[in-house]
Amino acid sequence: MADQATKRAEYAHRHRPPRLCDAVLFDLDGTLLDSLEDLADSMNEVLRSAGFPGHSTAAYRYFVGDGMEVLVRRAVPADRADEAMVGACLAAMREEYGRRYAVKTRPYPGVPELLDGLEARGVRTAVFTNKPHDAAVQMVGKLLGRWRFEQVLGQRPGFPRKPDPSGALEVTRRMGLDARRFLYLGDTATDMLTARAAGMRPVGALWGFRTREELEAAGAEVLIETPPELLEHL
Repeated sequence: MADQATKRAEYAHRHRPPRLCDAVLFDLDGTLLDSLEDLADSMNEVLRSAGFPGHSTAAYRYFVGDGMEVLVRRAVPADRADEAMVGACLAAMREEYGRRYAVKTRPYPGVPELLDGLEARGVRTAVFTNKPHDAAVQMVGKLLGRWRFEQVLGQRPGFPRKPDPSGALEVTRRMGLDARRFLYLGDTATDMLTARAAGMRPVGALWGFRTREELEAAGAEVLIETPPELLEHL
């Protein structure tokens, strides 16, 4: 019986279908980390300090995702969003969020199981986000430090934000892999457009900040309800 079991296992190993990807590129906020409340609390404190009304946490689902400067421009009242005010609020937001970024933010349920499963399968991982680069590196190290991400790349001065694919393609070059061997997991249209522009397979995270309809319209090839489902699409 043992010999038969061994033969079946060897047969299954030899005849298993080839893996569709060698690496997964992750968005950060709304995909790996549930960071919405800390972002909303930080920006609302900046707004209150400037004498402006705050916004509901739900509103920030559509303010975030395109970088911190865009978040500030969306949050500041339109009739007061001149360059001087945006610049002052942006500086204040960077300082405030630097203090609050890990107060409520945690990995989404199922993310640890997903990352463990990818490591067990030898699938390489990286992070690409519109969050400022230093903040992204700090957050990944503090909140996801159990796992090794080969690259963590955030927004840097002089480099285009997503959905421009330049950053995603820089990750592929640093890792020495063809972009076609990547799955890209994200929760917004910006992520899906980035994946398509880079030649990666776009996978939409339905637990994040945006809707199924947005992800489908932006070209998601696969939509998943929970993080561990990604393991079924490797």
